[in-house]
Amino acid sequence: MRMYDIIKRKRDGAALTTEEINFFVDGATNKEIPSYQISALLMAIYFNGMNERETLDLTFAIRDSGSKLDLGGVKGIRADKHSTGGVGDKTSLVVMPIVASLGIKVAKMSGRALGHTGGTVDKLESIDGFNVEMDAKSFAEAVDKVGFAIVGQSATLAPADKILYALRDLTATVDSLPLIVSSIMGKKLAADDDCIVLDVKTGSGAFMKTLDDSRKLARMCVDIGKKAGKKISALITDMDTPLGNAIGNSLEVIEAIRTLKGNGPKDLTELSLALSDEILYLCGKGTREECRIMSKNAIMSGRALDAFANMVQNQGGNRDMIYNVDLFPRAKFSRSVKAKESGYITSVDAEGYGTASLLLGAGRRYDGERIDHSAGIVLKAKTGDHVNAGDEIAVLYSDRDKFDEAEEKLRLSTIIGERAQKYPLIIERVE
Repeated sequence: MRMYDIIKRKRDGAALTTEEINFFVDGATNKEIPSYQISALLMAIYFNGMNERETLDLTFAIRDSGSKLDLGGVKGIRADKHSTGGVGDKTSLVVMPIVASLGIKVAKMSGRALGHTGGTVDKLESIDGFNVEMDAKSFAEAVDKVGFAIVGQSATLAPADKILYALRDLTATVDSLPLIVSSIMGKKLAADDDCIVLDVKTGSGAFMKTLDDSRKLARMCVDIGKKAGKKISALITDMDTPLGNAIGNSLEVIEAIRTLKGNGPKDLTELSLALSDEILYLCGKGTREECRIMSKNAIMSGRALDAFANMVQNQGGNRDMIYNVDLFPRAKFSRSVKAKESGYITSVDAEGYGTASLLLGAGRRYDGERIDHSAGIVLKAKTGDHVNAGDEIAVLYSDRDKFDEAEEKLRLSTIIGERAQKYPLIIERVE
């Protein structure tokens, strides 16, 4: 079997066999296939797609490309939440502490920034001393002791995905339905959780731009999870506007902390509670109404914030930063962006906002680029808000005094008109 022939078959629109998919994943994992051939097949898949059987085969091949996460020593029900990626999406930093404080164990492996979206691991590294790397034994012990842990993807857990993930980011093949499904579910199934809740984004800031594609993604992920014997559901949520007001690493962690203190933006709070409720419900903690009361109480009592601080301390981070956000790194420079006309913000291109944040230094333009953890954007007005000419609509932050390109991108991504236009945050549930 030759990689050349597999690339050619998919380039020409043919369905790959199970054997061909396994050959590809094994070769990528063992570094027997060069990156240019892996990239070529990714592009062929991007243009020609995969059928249901191919996607299932690719998911299971990624799952089986390394070792399974052994959490047998963790007492209690294990759950995880996964977002398909969006701008300003820091819900993991709110949801995980809530459910952990209520007795659910969460062993979360998260990624770094991908394209215009931020990465949970990059955000957490804005906390002094925070360690995102643990061996399997230490990871399981941390989950059992504290209730949850968040680390970077293990080198041995679904290693094929780490290789494909990096190349997708560099070859503009991120927003491919079968590649997204297999990436998400390959990792989730290798982690062997009892319950999985997916936050499937839809809109301009998501990888799935249309509701129809988001429904397909949610349905495919849920079906694969069911076939693997998991309790799984998905919420389809709006990403036509950034989530919360902060975009960028330390800025988003600060906003997540404020949400855990009960002072977060309305949309971030609403979605975080909905995802927490969904996890608690799947884990058998009560009715949906009872789970909502438990989630709110976890915030109001301070238990969720304490759970976050305990996790940070257990992973080497500065616990004091969770109770005093003034300790977070601050950018050397800032620029206020003001509206040039009066009207309603009728719509925004959330992906454009994510790109503007990347240009400020909050993301990577090339593999290995150093992230500026203080860089990013704080929105002062969002979709549906009325602004007058001269009103501040955003503040840009960066350690380098170069704002022109990012400001231009943000302005081009903001439409001001005569009518307000807002969308429901939580569109539907797939279960």
